[in-house]
Amino acid sequence: MRALAGHGTQLKASRGPVRAHKGSLKLGKVGTPLLVGAVAYNPRVVTVWEGFSEYFRRGGLMVEYVLFANYERLVDALLDGIVDLAWNTNTAFVAADSRLRGAAVILGMRDVDAAYATVLVARAGDTVSVVDLPGAVLALGSRDSGHAAILPLHYMAEQGIDLDRVSLLRFDTDLGKHGDTGDSERRVLHAVAVGEALMGAVGDATWIALKAEGRPETEGLNVIWRSPTYNHCCFTARPELPEPVREQWLELLLDMDYNDPELRHYMDLEGVKRWLPGERGGYEDLAEAMGKQGYLP
Repeated sequence: MRALAGHGTQLKASRGPVRAHKGSLKLGKVGTPLLVGAVAYNPRVVTVWEGFSEYFRRGGLMVEYVLFANYERLVDALLDGIVDLAWNTNTAFVAADSRLRGAAVILGMRDVDAAYATVLVARAGDTVSVVDLPGAVLALGSRDSGHAAILPLHYMAEQGIDLDRVSLLRFDTDLGKHGDTGDSERRVLHAVAVGEALMGAVGDATWIALKAEGRPETEGLNVIWRSPTYNHCCFTARPELPEPVREQWLELLLDMDYNDPELRHYMDLEGVKRWLPGERGGYEDLAEAMGKQGYLP
């Protein structure tokens, strides 16, 4: 059993693409392509952005995309002006917003991102609740995952759980991807199923998807606790992005129609049926958690 202590570790960037020189492109200017950055956590990301770029082009907005190996490199690229927009996880948004001193601009999120939640699961035969965590093992996903690591600890502390008495079994299998791959969460579920942990934390969306697929990791497990809702992914821009560009992007994004057969495939791959403008309030819990756990400067 790998019981790892310590709740406050700085996010570590792994190797990423070579950074372009600052100012090498006139980004964010009306009439030039809008450069969007995303993380290549799965090969389908290329398919998604090929389809989305064509959609925006038909709408009169030239969009080009750049893929990064991890979110730390993507956040750096956004702040350095290498990309105009970043398709960020909630953890990446909070990191970028902190470095921009609260001035980051949100330019859209998926419908699923506006009501995200974390669940704790346990074996169906165990009659347990969160008060049973002290002295037990809690399995967590990658430590840079807001939904599978950072927020579960935050909410447990808010409920009065003494985390110093909880053994943490962490699965840091996709660091830099902030839990996007789902691999660490599948390992969390397996650890609970085989008795390596009393409980495990995963995203509600991950749990629902794996249950629907009939994945063996979910067999014999039940949800015993569900967190308050919070925001997840969003498109993030610097405050310098011109207002006309913001408006054109957001108008086309919100007009993306799931009933359009040419778009549905790409929207399904991105897990969205409807785009929303996005708002800041749903990131407050994560910002507080990242500050307390040492993830922010």
